[in-house]
Amino acid sequence: MNPVAMSDVAREAGVSKNTVSLALRGDPQIPLSTCSRIEKIARRMGYKRNPVVGELMARLHSGGNRRFRSTLALINANQERKALLTHPTLPVFVKGCRSRAGELGYHLDEFWMHDPRVPGERLIQIFKARGIPGGVIVGLLKENRIADAFLPVIEAFPFVVAGVRTRDPALSYACADHHMVALRAFEKALELGFKRPGLVLDRQIDALVDYRFSAGYRTGQQGLPQSRQLKPFFDVRRARQNRDLFRHWLREQKPDVIFTLYNEVRDWIQEIGIRVPEEIALLQYEWRENRPEFPGINQHNDVAGQAAVDMLVGMLHRSERGAPPFPLATLVGPSWMDAR
Repeated sequence: MNPVAMSDVAREAGVSKNTVSLALRGDPQIPLSTCSRIEKIARRMGYKRNPVVGELMARLHSGGNRRFRSTLALINANQERKALLTHPTLPVFVKGCRSRAGELGYHLDEFWMHDPRVPGERLIQIFKARGIPGGVIVGLLKENRIADAFLPVIEAFPFVVAGVRTRDPALSYACADHHMVALRAFEKALELGFKRPGLVLDRQIDALVDYRFSAGYRTGQQGLPQSRQLKPFFDVRRARQNRDLFRHWLREQKPDVIFTLYNEVRDWIQEIGIRVPEEIALLQYEWRENRPEFPGINQHNDVAGQAAVDMLVGMLHRSERGAPPFPLATLVGPSWMDAR
């Protein structure tokens, strides 16, 4: 019996071969109802994608010499659909994911976890149709929990998170060593001669990384006399609406250097009439290439993205799926970056 060809499915469905190809890959330009109808016809007829043709087409499109293995999913877990492009941090994770995937012979297809058009069960169908064996989750910033609609996908395929630890379910993850980021920044500040290091950090962000930023800061404080151990300022969100909160903390604590994640803190200080960095210096917990005038810590989030792909490929080789009983963590060490 001859194998069923894509043209046979197209003839049965009354559509073109291109429409069948797009529908079986879950392309959003094909209506969901049409995708579902074509998938049912393909299953009933016993159609199977030709892996040789798939590999050849992938290599033709990529123009590379690496052996194409398959396509992995890159899941944008952020509430914003375009966050992997527009957020100041997330594109660095994505860059690392894509570079390591390419080195290993994989392509990445991007999906949005909160897409109302593609609920979990639908996404499972798309993964199966495209031959996607698992993926990397990026973009959890406001909370470290997976969206309920995505939980069926977690159970059906292996996933690794790049950026933060998740809860319910707990997945293996790769991220910066946030405790060491804060401790290294503190040690560097003392090395530079500062006496009263202060911390300005959003409380929710600290919670997102299991309070490792504030823990590293307090670890650094242990070597200082009590008079130089300052209270952190955690009311960043409220201070954006009421700057007096920050001004009061600044007058009370009198830091000579501030650790933060936010460039806007410089504006808050200068609004008071204090010069940066002459009177109060700023050290960034997350140094960025597009703001090299701020010294600070390079978290190497691209390396965390690479590590997440490595962890995922390991799970694929071991035929693992679902939330692991003992989630693993890969922590990436930071490095200091001087102002440029």
